[in-house]
Amino acid sequence: MRLLFTAVLLSLPLSAMCADRITGKPFATRSEVYAPHAIAATSHPLATQIALDVMKGGGSAVDAAIAANAALGLMEPTGSGVGGDLFAIVWDPKTKKLYGYNGSGRSPKSLTLAEFQRRGLTDIPPHGPLPVTVPGAVDAWFALHGRFGRKPMADDLAPAIRYAREGHPVHEVIAYYWDRSVPTLSKWPGFSEQFTVDGKRGPTTGEMWRNPNLANTLEKIAQGGRDAFYKGDIAHTIDAYFKANGGFLSYEDMASHQGEWVDPVSTNYRGYDVWELPPNGQGIAALQILNLLEPYDMKSYGFGSPEHVHLFAEAKKLAFADRARWYADPDFAKSPVKQLISKDYAAQRRKLISMDKALKEVQPATPKELDEGDTIYMTVADADGMMVSLIQSNYRGMGSGMAPPGLGFIFQDRGEQFVLKEGHPNSFQPGKRPFHTIIPAFVTKGGKPWLSFGVMGGAMQPQGHVQILLNLIDFGMNLQEAGDAPRIQHDGSTEPAGQATVMSDGGELDLETGYSYETVRALMRKGHSVRFADGPYGGYQAIMVNPNGGYVGASESRKDGQAAGY
Repeated sequence: MRLLFTAVLLSLPLSAMCADRITGKPFATRSEVYAPHAIAATSHPLATQIALDVMKGGGSAVDAAIAANAALGLMEPTGSGVGGDLFAIVWDPKTKKLYGYNGSGRSPKSLTLAEFQRRGLTDIPPHGPLPVTVPGAVDAWFALHGRFGRKPMADDLAPAIRYAREGHPVHEVIAYYWDRSVPTLSKWPGFSEQFTVDGKRGPTTGEMWRNPNLANTLEKIAQGGRDAFYKGDIAHTIDAYFKANGGFLSYEDMASHQGEWVDPVSTNYRGYDVWELPPNGQGIAALQILNLLEPYDMKSYGFGSPEHVHLFAEAKKLAFADRARWYADPDFAKSPVKQLISKDYAAQRRKLISMDKALKEVQPATPKELDEGDTIYMTVADADGMMVSLIQSNYRGMGSGMAPPGLGFIFQDRGEQFVLKEGHPNSFQPGKRPFHTIIPAFVTKGGKPWLSFGVMGGAMQPQGHVQILLNLIDFGMNLQEAGDAPRIQHDGSTEPAGQATVMSDGGELDLETGYSYETVRALMRKGHSVRFADGPYGGYQAIMVNPNGGYVGASESRKDGQAAGY
């Protein structure tokens, strides 16, 4: 019965899934947004409006992105907050260059692999004090602001502070994930006191939510700058909290934190230069997948065809085998990025793809082959041509559950992404950055900006990046349609985290409602295990440069967000 139900859902015509629009693809939920001067696309309408207000008041796209991100930490704590990390790519119209920032934090220096082994752990727990790493978001705000900001940081943080004190109504999808988090995280000190209603539940849809503790924290940052967070009273409170609750994060860990500017890396896909940040993130997986797919005539196969889905899944398996083996903190493990994203390497690996049979096992590249020879995503563009692609997260929705008293935020649990095996590139070490899933993306064409976009959602992110680009470049969709189109997620590849288990059964292929049963049947006959999954398909925001002037925006219909401009 379950398989029959799945088949019926998957095979429903696309037009049955949404309203009968008179233009565009049948699965499109709404039109693109056009604006002549500036535009913002975030996962919350109020955050989008804050970004626009900042730019109307003379702020740059970076000012607007910081303001919106601060607000999202309040309004969408199910995916973001000052307790998490941040990555960004900025197009600077003055230098006509892209700048990348890696704002990921490091593991506590006093915590060792031997300590996990002493406790008999084979995986780092997903919650509590052990997976906590230094939060890098605030450092990233100030680094980005120092180079590209125009307004005082206090002005950028003022809207979030005001909403934190006065309150805002909680949106539907956020309320859903908040409610799911409460039973799991309430046992950790400070969570119930600061992130529940009456210590029992999360706020419901439309209910007003205030966070005066977060308002106080943001005010200290606004007044005291970066050091107020990493070296001031906030850092001392954090130190005392973790000492009292079995944790290892210390004042010294906070005070020594520093993110870094990095050069984005790229590959060319059918004339478009696609840019991602290098490891410790997973962005280059998207570039590897695109390289593998480029020789295939995806346009002729057509969206939703068995060939489209099969080739995408096989390319993903190959890229993710390398992701598990080679992506790690470059300060601790060499990652051969140049070789991994090369066309020659893709040609070697493509030989493993069969049009008729799904891969069950995939080995990563060998050193010889590579010889030298729930997260929030948002994007903002201003009237001067500056564009920001920014992603920020606590990991696992609301993070670790560890919420220091009086601070109004929850710490991330990114440390769960380490491997508790000696010798693995992503093995836990003190002062090391874990493998990271959050990745911003950018596309240029002919040296000019074309698209700033991202798809939030763990391992779905590089898969989502590739699908958006296929939809735009190969399948001729517009910016909103590219996000609304039914998505694919392959699950079960070898992972760079946990016990780093190896795929041996081909994994599982999740197809969102809208793929035909003919496609599902053909995929099964190739050896794919096809599932119908509950919501793992990520969240999308995008801004494209309008060749006629101004910008085009799109926002994720599966979440609460909004694209808007002026």
